[in-house]
Amino acid sequence: MHFSFVTLFPNIIKGYFSDSILKRAIDDGKISIDFYNPRDLTIDKHNRVDAPMIGGGAGMLMTPQPLMDTLAKIKSESLSAHIVFLSPVAKPFKQNDAKRLAKKEHLVFVSGRYEGIDERVIEEHADELFSIGDFILTGGELASMVVCDAVARNVKGVLGNSVSLEVESFEASLLEAPSFTKPVNYENNEVVSEFLKGNHSKITDLKRGLALCKTKFFRPDLYKKKV
Repeated sequence: MHFSFVTLFPNIIKGYFSDSILKRAIDDGKISIDFYNPRDLTIDKHNRVDAPMIGGGAGMLMTPQPLMDTLAKIKSESLSAHIVFLSPVAKPFKQNDAKRLAKKEHLVFVSGRYEGIDERVIEEHADELFSIGDFILTGGELASMVVCDAVARNVKGVLGNSVSLEVESFEASLLEAPSFTKPVNYENNEVVSEFLKGNHSKITDLKRGLALCKTKFFRPDLYKKKV
C-alpha cells in the first residue's frame, strides 16, 4: 500500500517512519511513502502559499493554486489515489475507517497549515474528510500521521502477529481488557489469579467481563450501544 503526504513540512513526518514497525513495513515492501510540497508548485514570485482571508479574519489561509496543482499532479500519476483531508470540522475518524481504508491501494493525506485551506480545494479534490478530535492543532501533519498509522497497521503483513488486531480496543465495540506481564506480584499488587491457571475458556470470559466493565467506566456511550 502506498501513502502520499501533501505538506509544507515533510520533515515533521519523515522521522516517524524511521523506526519501529512502520520502518520495518517499508523495508519489507508492505507499505511505501512519498511527499509532495505545494510550495514546489507555487507560481507566486515570492514562493508564497498563503494569503489573507477574503471577508476578513485572523491569520492566513493556504491559497488554492499550489494545492490544486499538486493534487492534480498526484491524480495524473496515480489513478487509485484516494485523497483525504484532515480537518477539525470533519467527521470523527474511527477504527472501522482504518480497516476500510487499509484496503485501498493509494491514500493521499493533505495537511493544512495556518488557518486552514481554501474551501475550493476541498470541494474539488476531497474523497473523504476526517477529524481526530474536537481540538485544534498547529497543522494537519500530526493528524495525517495518526490516521496513516491506524490504517497501516491494518495492512496485511505490517504487524508481526495479525491476531493482535482481533483483541484490540474498539473491536466488537468494546475497549480492550486490562493486560498484565511478569512479575506476577509487583510491590504487593498481584495479577488477577484466574489469568495464571491456564484455563483459556475462563480467561476469555473474564477478559470479556473486564472489557465490559472498562467500557462502561471509560466509554459509557460505547457500552450503551453494546448492551
